[in-house]
Amino acid sequence: MGPEEPGMPDTPVGVVLVDTEQGLPDLEDLRARYRTVWFVLRRGGRPLSLHEMDIRRDATAHAGAALEQLIAEAHEEPFPQGPSTGSRRLPSIAVVIPTIVERSDELVACLDALAAVEYDRFEVVLVDNRRTIPDDDPLPAALAGRARVRCVREARPGISAARNAGVAATTADVVAFTDDDVHVDTGWLRAIGTRFAEHPDEDVVSGLVLPSELETPSQLMFERYYGGFSGERTFAPTSFRVKRPGGPPWARASVVARDDEGREMRRFALYGAGACGAGCNIAFRRTALYGPLLFDLALGTGTPARGGEDLAAMIAVLWRGRGIGYEPAATVHHQHRREYDELLRQMSGYGTGFTAMLTSLVLHDRGHLLGLVGQVPKAAVRLGRGATTRLRGHRPQTPDALDGATSGGERTFPPELARRELAGYLRGPGAYLRSRRAARVGADTARPRA
Repeated sequence: MGPEEPGMPDTPVGVVLVDTEQGLPDLEDLRARYRTVWFVLRRGGRPLSLHEMDIRRDATAHAGAALEQLIAEAHEEPFPQGPSTGSRRLPSIAVVIPTIVERSDELVACLDALAAVEYDRFEVVLVDNRRTIPDDDPLPAALAGRARVRCVREARPGISAARNAGVAATTADVVAFTDDDVHVDTGWLRAIGTRFAEHPDEDVVSGLVLPSELETPSQLMFERYYGGFSGERTFAPTSFRVKRPGGPPWARASVVARDDEGREMRRFALYGAGACGAGCNIAFRRTALYGPLLFDLALGTGTPARGGEDLAAMIAVLWRGRGIGYEPAATVHHQHRREYDELLRQMSGYGTGFTAMLTSLVLHDRGHLLGLVGQVPKAAVRLGRGATTRLRGHRPQTPDALDGATSGGERTFPPELARRELAGYLRGPGAYLRSRRAARVGADTARPRA
């Protein structure tokens, strides 16, 4: 567990899905365990908003009234029906899950959730990425009776090698990626398939990532630090394209986000593509997964670079002028790290992976050097302000802050998280070069697990 930090919110915090057509959950029952609850309002399976509420004893009645008001307001708003395929056929989808079978119970929960998915044309490709198989291997038991799941072996270490092996093992129209510590909603694949069918200009679809639980301080710290798994948790379908497809590198290094009506919502640097989605909930057209769009073997978990492979793949799609779509109805629930030391390693890995990814982009295409230079003045100011704020234990203000979520005021996480991430930035370029050399000669870059 982490240190006791002044100003940190109490845990555990409940995470409750509320169907607006089925009325209120039992607040008294929730109050027996939680003081604070995150209510995710949904209608027709589509997430609408997230609200954080205090439901302690003297506020239960108030919380109930407030939640009823939110539900009533949700019904007054036009219902986001989402895209309709019309006569278009939904694509076949392969779900690729890399695993080292580190936590077999989480893997079983992941596969159980996929077994309940409501979609006709899909298969699951589980990629066993362990270096060695133990005598008491739990994987056969986890796979027993799962006719829809195929298991393929990829002994080369790293999530990129595993993902590439999963792509090679299927001929599906779409390849969706998730992790073995995630469970998906029943409508996950239908939302992905429908988005692809209605948006032929998009080569990638990402979706909403919610925490499966907030039972420990470290899990809540992660949410407070990032404000959502992919940086900004939003509930509106969004399309992402570079500002000037086919233009010079400095023009292609700016991304425009638009809503489904084509209205511009915001702009951001191409190299902040984490705002488009996260690797635990992302899908690619199979036709896009070739050449440089295959995952870089020198990036990702299991290599010295430790991350960045998903960002590099999304940036490659945008860089060549294609679109990325974000569909919140494609919802998954992620099991955040429960222990503080795990969270610290994660933050360090995020920092290392980010600058390793930038190094990879520049080495594969010198145009990215011009793209990065064009973003340096604005990025330096923004990152400098953000780093200063985070080093004080505060989350920078964002225009998409959630109702009730703390942002930029009280201290919401230990500054050590920011220090670990910033230190990781410095290690990234060297880590990528080591990882690249190892990948080239087929060397074993991962240490055996104890």
